[in-house]
Amino acid sequence: MITADQMRNVMEREQELQRCLDIDSLTIQLEEENIRTQAPDFWENPESARLQMQKTGEMKSWINAYSEVKAAADELRLAFDFQKDNITTDEEVEEAYIRAVSLIENLEMKNMLRSEEDRLGAVLKINAGAGGTEARDWVEMLFRMYSRWSEQKGYKVTVTNCLDSDDVGIKSITMQIEGEYAFGYLKSENGVHRLVRMSPYNALGKRMTSFASVAAVPLVDDTIEIEVVQSNLSWDTFRSSGAGGQNVNKVETGVRLHYKYKDPETGEMKEIAIENTETRSQFGNKDNAMRLLKSQLYELELERRRRASAAIEADKKKIEWGSQIRSYVFDDRRVKDHRTGYQTSNVDAVMDGSLDGFIKAYLMQFGKKN
Repeated sequence: MITADQMRNVMEREQELQRCLDIDSLTIQLEEENIRTQAPDFWENPESARLQMQKTGEMKSWINAYSEVKAAADELRLAFDFQKDNITTDEEVEEAYIRAVSLIENLEMKNMLRSEEDRLGAVLKINAGAGGTEARDWVEMLFRMYSRWSEQKGYKVTVTNCLDSDDVGIKSITMQIEGEYAFGYLKSENGVHRLVRMSPYNALGKRMTSFASVAAVPLVDDTIEIEVVQSNLSWDTFRSSGAGGQNVNKVETGVRLHYKYKDPETGEMKEIAIENTETRSQFGNKDNAMRLLKSQLYELELERRRRASAAIEADKKKIEWGSQIRSYVFDDRRVKDHRTGYQTSNVDAVMDGSLDGFIKAYLMQFGKKN
C-alpha cells in the first residue's frame, strides 16, 4: 500500500522539476522560437534553419517530458484519493505510483545532462590492464556489454579501431556510439573496471582478478567548431588486420594520424595519435580519424574548463588494485559501483547491457558536479 509520505514525495519531486526546468518560461520561449520558423525566408539558409529546428525540438522534448510527469503525478493523486472510497484498488494505486516514480526519475536524470557536451555521441575506448589473458578477455566482455546497452538505447555503434590479442580477447578497442545523450550517460563509465571470477583459462580453476580501463569522450558533430592546424598534422598508412576480406589485407587502407599541439597551460608540446581501420577506403578512414581527433581536442578543452572540480581526472588512475570504480564479482553474483554504492546481484543482466541503474545513481549523485 502506498503511504501518504510516498505520495507527498512524488508531488514534491514533480513540483521541483517544474521549478528547475522553469517550464512556464520555457513554454513562452518555445512560442517565440516557433514564430521565427514561420518567417518567409526561414529555409533560405538551410544550416541556420536546421539549428533552429534542433533548438525548438530540444525545448519541445523537455516540455513534453515534464507534461508526461505531471499527468502521471495527477493520475496518482486521483487514484490515491479514490482509494479511500474504494473506487480504485491497492494494485491500481501501486501501478500508478510505479509509473509516476519511473517518469520522474528519468526526467531527473536527464536534467543532470545539461552541459553542452552531454547531448553528443561518445567515443568509448577500452584497454586491457593487469591480468594478462583474463584482462584481454575482460575487454571483449565489456565491449559486448556496452554494445548491448547501446542497442537497447537505439544507438548506432561503429568499431573504429581494434587491437586483437594473439590468443584470447582484445587488447584495445575504440568504438563510436552515436545517439542523443550517449556521452552524457557514458561519462559515468570513465575509470577502471575490475573483474573477479573463476578463470576458465587457469588450469587449477583459481579465482582471478583482472582490470580494464574505460575512457569516454564526446563525439563532436557539425554544430561544434574545433580548430585543427593543418601544418601540425601528419599521416601514416598501413594494412589493416582482421576481418574485412582480401582488400583489407592487401591495400594500405588503415590510417594513423599524428597531431602535435602546445598545451596552453604548460607550454609543453604534446602529440595525439589516432588509428582508424573502420572502412576499406583510406579516404573514409582519414575522414573519421579527423572526427576522432576533433573529439579528443574538444574533450581537452572541456577538461580545462572543469579543471577546478577535476571530475574526470580523478578517475584516470592506474589500471590495477585500488583504482577501480566498479567491481564485477561473478561467483558472488554481485556488481558494485564504489563511487555511489549502487549494486545488483543480477550479474547476467548487467553483462547483457542493463547499466541504467548504475548510470542513474552516478548522475543523481555527481551530475551537477560535471
